[in-house]
Amino acid sequence: MAKKRRASAQRERIYSLIRENNNHPTALWLFDHLKNEFPALSLGNLYRNLNILMEENRIRARIFRDGVEHFDAVLKRHHHFICDQCTGITDIMIPLDENIVEVIQRKTSHTVNSHTIQFYGICNKCKKE
Repeated sequence: MAKKRRASAQRERIYSLIRENNNHPTALWLFDHLKNEFPALSLGNLYRNLNILMEENRIRARIFRDGVEHFDAVLKRHHHFICDQCTGITDIMIPLDENIVEVIQRKTSHTVNSHTIQFYGICNKCKKE
């Protein structure tokens, strides 16, 4: 259970920026977009707030092919499409075979706690260019 914390204008702004931008921002992207609005913001403070938002189960961190943490405010189960050219990330809200976890567990005897599925290719925008 997440511990109760005081409300923070910075934290709420970080959260709203993640929610407003479905580009799955990185900490550096967030920092670049918030440093003028919050001149005293440091990367350490940003990461503390991101960790609090994750503890409160308001965002999730996702790591894609670039190896960098991206932050996602969509908590509903979904998958991602990552463009090989522009590196844009798109949420895929189409349900996939939910039996995959049962099949994996049955075939491997492992216990699956979570999973992520990522598709890679060329997005529509890049195909048009």
